[in-house]
Amino acid sequence: METVAAGLEAAPQNMVPLPRAIFILGHASLKKGYVGKKRKILDADEDADFLKRQKQNPDNYRPEIVFQAVKLILDIPLNKNGRVGAIYVKTDEGLLCQIKPLVRIPRTRNRFCGIILELLEKKCVRATSEPDEKLFETLEGPVTRYLPPNFRIVGLSYNADKFVDVRDYVSAVADDVNLAFVMDTTVNGKVNKAETDDYISSKFDPKLRNVANYPLSAKYCMGMVCMAFEKKWKL
Repeated sequence: METVAAGLEAAPQNMVPLPRAIFILGHASLKKGYVGKKRKILDADEDADFLKRQKQNPDNYRPEIVFQAVKLILDIPLNKNGRVGAIYVKTDEGLLCQIKPLVRIPRTRNRFCGIILELLEKKCVRATSEPDEKLFETLEGPVTRYLPPNFRIVGLSYNADKFVDVRDYVSAVADDVNLAFVMDTTVNGKVNKAETDDYISSKFDPKLRNVANYPLSAKYCMGMVCMAFEKKWKL
């Protein structure tokens, strides 16, 4: 069953074929449940007492990490210029979802979680003004089924042995190679190396200090990668 979400609209879309960036958010903690009589996406901040009674680790219930990362991607110049090709989210329960880059993301975490709850239950969320346009949808995995030809999956993880300046890395790749960056959305921020074609760790600016000793947030990683693409494509 599909649903049309009230107030969700599609943003204008650039129809000119251009090289685009692809983003994959892994281990997204988007678990639905009942707190009292309320059906919702469980949240470590709002549902701390409930999760404690259920003897659950609050670190496994952090939907705001996904929300912040997706919001950043959709709000930045890279996407405003039509250069984000796709956003995929894989939950920690193995469900693959797609968020279209043309969506105007809800501005609050609670509203975002409400949309995600509808998505998990009804498999698809459409815009109110363009009901033929699926803005959120669940997909049959693996994600490689949906990537364009000549793709390269790049895992950005704090524990990788290959240290790079992300700007230099992105700039060195030809535009006919479709880069798909994978970031983890757990507190630990570790990407599964086996699911990538390249496995890298970044360096801090401006001192270029390695970040191998501790994880970075998905939002921070997304920001680094997006700025690298913006610099490469002069946006």
